[in-house]
Amino acid sequence: MAKISVIALIIISSVGLTACTSNPYGDAYSVADAQQIQTVTAGTIVKLVPVTLSGENSSTIGTIAGGAIGAILGSHIGGGSGSEIAAIGGGLLGGIVGNDAGQAAGTHNGVNIVIQLSDGQTVAIVQQVNPRILFQVGEQVDIYQLNGTARVVPANGAIQ
Repeated sequence: MAKISVIALIIISSVGLTACTSNPYGDAYSVADAQQIQTVTAGTIVKLVPVTLSGENSSTIGTIAGGAIGAILGSHIGGGSGSEIAAIGGGLLGGIVGNDAGQAAGTHNGVNIVIQLSDGQTVAIVQQVNPRILFQVGEQVDIYQLNGTARVVPANGAIQ
């Protein structure tokens, strides 16, 4: 019974940690961003290119959780040194499966938005696709810049 509780704790911890990631869309700000002056630049979308965004170290939690769960489950196989070998094998296999799951969870659909600014300059900004904002070529947008980051939002503020 105690081993089942440990497994449940590991699973809940790994899910809890992945749930702590911030909202990647253009409509989320950190507390530190509040009451900060942002530079807003207007422009028109001239090109949209779909991209894939991969999170850095996104598979670490999956690898650790998968390895721990695999080792615990493997330790239930056999007895004595057989149990230890099964725990090691279970840990390795669980780590591989967890790593793959973590990488899949860290991959998102993105869009490279090429924008011609009102002063004639052209810029490109990559951001995660927000299912509530569907950009179109020719659409007027605003670029909000703060502390080296930029986000693109519809100029009319329409979020579906």
